[in-house]
Amino acid sequence: MLDEILKARNDAGLTQAEVAERIGTTQSAVARLESSLGKHSPSISTLKRYASALGYKIQVRLVKEPDPTSRPTRTRAKATRAD
Repeated sequence: MLDEILKARNDAGLTQAEVAERIGTTQSAVARLESSLGKHSPSISTLKRYASALGYKIQVRLVKEPDPTSRPTRTRAKATRAD
C-alpha cells in the first residue's frame, strides 16, 4: 500500500507539506505516515483523509478465504441407458 500512496502523491504533484495542509496536520506527521506504513498501522480514518487530499478513496474489503479442509464437490454425470 505504501507504494500506491507514494505514487498517488507523486502523480498528484503534491509535496508532503501540501498534503499536510489539506488534511490539517504537519509535514513531519505526513513524513512519519509515509515512512511507517508497513511498520505501524495508521487508522482507516487517517488513510481516508490522506487519500481524499490526493483525490482518491480507500476501499477496505472483507473477503472470505476458502476453507483449506473442505474438498470441492463434484457432480456426477448421469449415466444414460441404451435400450
